[in-house]
Amino acid sequence: MATVHGEFEIASWDEATYQDLDGGRKLTRASVRQRFSGGLDGEGGVEWLMCYGEDGTARFVGMQYVNGSLDGQRGSFVLETVGDFDGKRAKGLWVVVDGSGTGDLAGVRGEGEFEAPMGAKPSFVLEYDIE
Repeated sequence: MATVHGEFEIASWDEATYQDLDGGRKLTRASVRQRFSGGLDGEGGVEWLMCYGEDGTARFVGMQYVNGSLDGQRGSFVLETVGDFDGKRAKGLWVVVDGSGTGDLAGVRGEGEFEAPMGAKPSFVLEYDIE
């Protein structure tokens, strides 16, 4: 297994409520574009479904497409994401979807994590190998 570290920035965020719930809770969907740098260099997009609590915290799940280079190997792949927002930072886990890799990244497998504090640069770690 190889490990890459890096950062990402949010290029765009479009979030809309699709179901209001009692007590100020809600379900939302966010379409997000990102740019990655470091051991993973490229662009991506993610669709997140989120469940917000009365206190503004949230649980989220999503599918994230990444296109670029991973340790210099070019291609694309999909990450399954799951995580939590505590009101000050989002923290989540990634798992590479089996069979989603293309180009030099065909056969990529792995998992990682990310952290996105409000007002600071989000960071990630991804452990992977290519069969």
